[in-house]
Formats: sequence, C-alpha cells, structure tokens
Amino acid sequence: MKILVTGGAGYIGSHFVKYLLKNNYEPVVLDNLSRGHRKAVPDGVAFEEIDLHDSDGLSDAIKIHSPSAVVHFAAFAYVGESVEHPDLYYHNNVAGSMNLIRLCAKNGIKNFIFSSTCSIYGNPARTPISEEEPANPINPYANTKLIIEMMLKDFENAFGMKYVALRYFNAAGADPAGEIGESHYPEPHLIPIVLDAAAGKRDKVSVYGDDYDTPDGTCIRDYIHVNDLADAHLKAISYLNSGNESTVINLGTGHGNSVREIIERAESVTGKNIPFEIVKRRAGDPAVLVADNRKAKNLLNWSPAFSTGDIIKSAWNWHTNPKF
Repeated sequence: MKILVTGGAGYIGSHFVKYLLKNNYEPVVLDNLSRGHRKAVPDGVAFEEIDLHDSDGLSDAIKIHSPSAVVHFAAFAYVGESVEHPDLYYHNNVAGSMNLIRLCAKNGIKNFIFSSTCSIYGNPARTPISEEEPANPINPYANTKLIIEMMLKDFENAFGMKYVALRYFNAAGADPAGEIGESHYPEPHLIPIVLDAAAGKRDKVSVYGDDYDTPDGTCIRDYIHVNDLADAHLKAISYLNSGNESTVINLGTGHGNSVREIIERAESVTGKNIPFEIVKRRAGDPAVLVADNRKAKNLLNWSPAFSTGDIIKSAWNWHTNPKF
C-alpha cells in the first residue's frame, strides 16, 4: 500500500516513514525542506520537494503516485514563534493544509490522517484530558490545528473523505537504531534541551517556575515516544481502511513527568550532572497536561511501548552521535 507522507523529512514524519518501511508499506515523502532534513529520508524512498501551496506540483504528485492514504505532518510547530508571527502560521499551516485537503478530495483520496496537538485544549479544566474536553486554544499554533480539524470535518461532509486527527501530547525520543532523531533550530523541547546541557552544549536548563500545584512544584507533561506515535498513525490507517468513522484521538502515555523528574532521569541515563536554574513562569503554561488515552486503546488497539527511561536513552544515543 502506498502512503503519501507530507513533512516526511521532519522529526515525527521521518520516524513514521521508517516505520512504514518496516511494516512493508510504500511511503512517498512530500516536503519543502524548509525545516526538514533530506538526510532523514531513507535512500530509495520516493521524494518530492514540493510546497503545499504549489497546487500544480501537489496535484501532479498525487496523480503520479496515487496513494491509498495521506498522512499530514507538514506544519510549523513553535508556539512562541506563532505568537510573534501569526501570519506565518496561518499561511503555512492553514492555507497549505487547505490546498492539500482540497486536492486530496478532488483526486479521490478517501483516507486522511492528520497530525494534530493537545495544545487545542488550552488550559483544561480536568486531567487526564479526554477527547470530550472542550477545545480552547490559547495561541495561534493551536488555533491553526483546530481550524484544520474543522476543515477536515467540513470536507468529509461535502466530499466523503474520512479522517483521523491524532492529538499528540509531548513527542520525544529518537529512533532506537540511532539513524534519525530530533534536530530543531532553535530547539524548543525539554528533553533535547536537557540532553544538550548534559553534553555541555548549553550551560544550564531554564526551569520555568517551581511553584505550581504539583508534587515538586514544576510542570508535569506526558512524554510519548516518536515510534509509539508512528505505530498509532499506522493503526489509524488500518482503522479507516476497515470502514470506521472519522474521529479525533489523543496520543499520550497517560502518565506524566515533572521537569525536575526529567532532569533527574536524564542525569541517571547520561551519568552527567545537569545544571538548571529556576526562572519565572511562562505565560499560559498549565501545571499538568496528561492524556486520557483510553480511546486510542479501544479504537486503535494501541498502547505505548516506550517508558520515559527508554525515551531519554534513545534521545541520548542520537544526541551523542547525530547524523544531521
């Protein structure tokens, strides 16, 4: 089965491409390489360097490859950047996705998997967070993801294209074989920042607040390994292939780790002392974000396989020997 993967040269997309190959699927990668890495795409995989705004190129790629499904990762994903440059995010994420979805519908693509985010929930009233929690995005990045989910629902009503929107919690970790991993600039995510400090690439880790209503005062997040995300995407394709209804699904472990706990676990994995300093809170940071993942388990028959220790070990293996 041929699967078109947008953003397949990016962090999560490249891991999904490798997972498709492992499971005897045929991926076709579409990426404009504005933030992805060509080296992250395995040799022999069909690659199209196309921007989602390029209607002619995108339409040609869909017609030439005739994929059975589209898995859409391509997006800008920095919350702070989205606040400073909302125009960039609405143009890239919303307008680009609209063009992709429009052309998929026009060319008869029936199954669409969308890389969404738990940021859609904003500051939730309850935790663990279920899919029944109202959407209340508090930044432009999350707004763009919610708009795309709404767009998919409207296109289903008009054209019959089924979709699954997968709302990730904190994607982390790297390919256990060390061939691909997380490589952002600037790096916005806690675990690679902590490992950079362990490797001496930065002086210390900034911990944004230690006075939250949590056991150690620091924020708690649900860290999910990128290969567990890949597995969920593949199961979502099977779910739609079986004729099931469109839906939104949370992807997380159902367990949280505080910032201090991540630092301590990283010290244990790396054998390094990791200096940190407490700085003032960031606006809009909820104390606890942990997934209720029962829907993923029930509908997709999916369960995360990687522990927090596994996540940090795989990330450290990549950080000590990055390929790009």
